[in-house]
Amino acid sequence: MSQFLQALPQQVTVFEVGPRDGLQNEAALIPSTAKIAFVNELADAGLKWIEATSFVHPKAVPQLADAGDVMAGIDRRPGVRYPVLVPNERGMERALETGVDAVCVFTAASEEFSQANVRATIDETFERFAPVVALAHAHDIWVRGYVSMAFHCPYEGRIAPEKAVEVSARLLDLGVNEVAISDTVGLATPLDMDAVLALAADQLPVEKLALHLHDTFDLALPNVMLGLEAGITVFDGAAGGLGGCPFAPGAPGNLATEKLVRLLDGLGIETGIDGDKVAAAAERIRAAMQ
Repeated sequence: MSQFLQALPQQVTVFEVGPRDGLQNEAALIPSTAKIAFVNELADAGLKWIEATSFVHPKAVPQLADAGDVMAGIDRRPGVRYPVLVPNERGMERALETGVDAVCVFTAASEEFSQANVRATIDETFERFAPVVALAHAHDIWVRGYVSMAFHCPYEGRIAPEKAVEVSARLLDLGVNEVAISDTVGLATPLDMDAVLALAADQLPVEKLALHLHDTFDLALPNVMLGLEAGITVFDGAAGGLGGCPFAPGAPGNLATEKLVRLLDGLGIETGIDGDKVAAAAERIRAAMQ
């Protein structure tokens, strides 16, 4: 066996983002019942982390205006976490009303994207979600932080690795439990990925890092391999490759969860996930979009 294979982790966590990141950009409103069934089917497939929805303002993302109904309707399974995205203190207050036990906040490594996405500078995004993290700590709630556009940005172009790592460090200093370094438009080449991961491994605790990858040019799986080599053990996926960011031109789908699971299975890495069940769940939610 090669040294590379010997160094691979025995187990990897797949963080499912399909119900939130996968659906947020769909124009036709999907029934809440279909979203609830989607989340439940993903849990049936063995996923332990399922980002269920987002408590953003309904006018910003109309598709997720039913966040409260979705959280009330899902069958919360023992051992499964259902994090939700929250943009600010008001969103956190709404999320707390539904009994969440995990939340996600988001910022970016690109100033121009931050302005386009949330009409705020990077510093201002930290000001907005600092109270969210404080509330989370007060209620013993797990927190993830996303760093969008960590590699390339449709507005700024290539992002310096130092910037991506700097913003990641700020999130950890704020008290998040995990940082998802995100290739939001799927343009990161293996050289880009290697540059960011090498710097991150030198300056940050790798056990607190995750990779969120889009698959625009089929580069996601090669970048997963680099992540594994760097010691990353948490990777995001969206069932069926659903997704795209409404404020990121050229960002089609996320890395398909079933595609990621197939790779990990082939490497002998345990996920506990049935990729066929994930694909079937994706087909059913796509049918609900018609």
